[in-house]
Amino acid sequence: MNIEQVKAYLAECGLGDRVQEFDVSSATVELAAQALGCEPCLIAKTMSFLVEEHVVLVVLAGDARVDNAKFKAVFHQKAKMLSHEQVAELTGFPVGGVCPFLAPEGTRVYLDESLKRFEYVYPAAGSRNSAVRLTPAELECAVKPERWVDIGKLA
Repeated sequence: MNIEQVKAYLAECGLGDRVQEFDVSSATVELAAQALGCEPCLIAKTMSFLVEEHVVLVVLAGDARVDNAKFKAVFHQKAKMLSHEQVAELTGFPVGGVCPFLAPEGTRVYLDESLKRFEYVYPAAGSRNSAVRLTPAELECAVKPERWVDIGKLA
């Protein structure tokens, strides 16, 4: 998967004009916030887990961390993040560029409640130097998640 495919998908959703590409890396919350000129909390980071042999992507606010007890209550197991090698192989996106759009078949995508407190958030758009500006409702529409979950805790 690549940024051009994500752009085409978002264009089909009426959101193609929202993708931003940078001359600098946006591969971490801090770098993305610098590239966008926004607070780190507005970065919608996509975290990759293995749950019962399925890839699970959870999108959280940039200032939220996974609360292990909440994760276990929702997914019925301890949080097990994918390795860097597994991320690229199983999500189709590079580490730092994983986005919730166009997830491979069988991947389950969830949005965390920590995102709902913002007017706009910025998930990656499929590369290590891109982002897309979306409201939480637009993010939900474009992602078509399994559901919203509450697994985050604010730092």
